[in-house]
Amino acid sequence: MIDALFDDHPLPAFHFAVSIGVLGLLTDAAFQEVGGIGSEMTTEPFHEGGENRYVLQLPTGAKNTNLTLKRGVASLASPLVLWCKSVLEGGLGESITPCLVNVLLLDELHLPVRTWTFENAYPVKWSVAGFNAMRNEVALETIELSYTTSTRML
Repeated sequence: MIDALFDDHPLPAFHFAVSIGVLGLLTDAAFQEVGGIGSEMTTEPFHEGGENRYVLQLPTGAKNTNLTLKRGVASLASPLVLWCKSVLEGGLGESITPCLVNVLLLDELHLPVRTWTFENAYPVKWSVAGFNAMRNEVALETIELSYTTSTRML
């Protein structure tokens, strides 16, 4: 059991799952790529009186990057597309409904070995990749989500 806690072999990045909404209610959440998992501490420079050798960097707060989800262009009936349309095309006439988003890195048995949870997520950008008649590729859409906090569970 203890060996499993300290198992430090590299995990593959190609086997993952995304659930959006409570209990994953937005079920069409199959993605080709997930990015933007990360946060950083923002700082403010502070010049200490009489000290000219360095400038202190004082922490001011944590800043999250947008979570980026890429997949093939989905149909208009997709719950995720409907959510994005209501937020981004609603003109703020309707209230924004934030969702819980989970990103799970899976093992060969399809069990989560790492989990990131993003709270109060909502779409802030939705774009479709350019079309090119010289390439044989799937048409991709990218959805960027803003969120308040992220937590790594495993």
